[in-house]
Amino acid sequence: MSLPAWNDPNYKAGTMVRVALWLTQEVEEDGRFTKAQLRDAFPGVSQVDRRLRELRDFGWVILTNTEDATLMSEDQRFLRPGVPVWDPAARRAAAPKKVSAKEIQAALARDEYMCTVCGIAGGEPYIDDSNQTAVLSVARRDTVLPGGRQRTLLVTECKRCRAGSDEEPVDAVKLLADIKALDIGDQRRLARWAERGRRGSTPLERAWNAYRRLPADARDEVKAAWEG
Repeated sequence: MSLPAWNDPNYKAGTMVRVALWLTQEVEEDGRFTKAQLRDAFPGVSQVDRRLRELRDFGWVILTNTEDATLMSEDQRFLRPGVPVWDPAARRAAAPKKVSAKEIQAALARDEYMCTVCGIAGGEPYIDDSNQTAVLSVARRDTVLPGGRQRTLLVTECKRCRAGSDEEPVDAVKLLADIKALDIGDQRRLARWAERGRRGSTPLERAWNAYRRLPADARDEVKAAWEG
């Protein structure tokens, strides 16, 4: 059975389905694409990036540079398709279960109420934009393990990292200079983060995050006790 063309104006389907068809017909398996190419393919369509991310809930494996170190920040890789979302019956049968409140709380506690991508704590202002504070959420992420095996995990992400960064690509030369300027302890810590594919936290950061979650009056009491 032939698939409908992703850009057929007579085909009545939502953006997520059209994006799935675009990946299949234009990008193809194991192909790379950029956010700009995606938006150019769907001009004037709001939240097309979010519709792309929703495909992951149906088993579509789409990697960013946080999962594939060979990618630039603006690149993504369409590794392989999942559920044929253009088939309404298949889409309904595979609709992801809602993450329960208990699962969300467990994931937040496990990740120490910090974004596993950038490490910011919930409610903390961004260094590059102090007017914007981090809002955390828990999402499913497909992780490709050695040998091609796939595992779905619940991870904590801030709103900005979940949406994907639209900033300019990182200057690798400047980044390397910044890394070399770190003291040896921080370089080793960074190496461990790179090996794990996620940021870790220090005892100081864990104490700070716990302190921030206290009510205001309790924070005053704790602060007075450690200073006194």
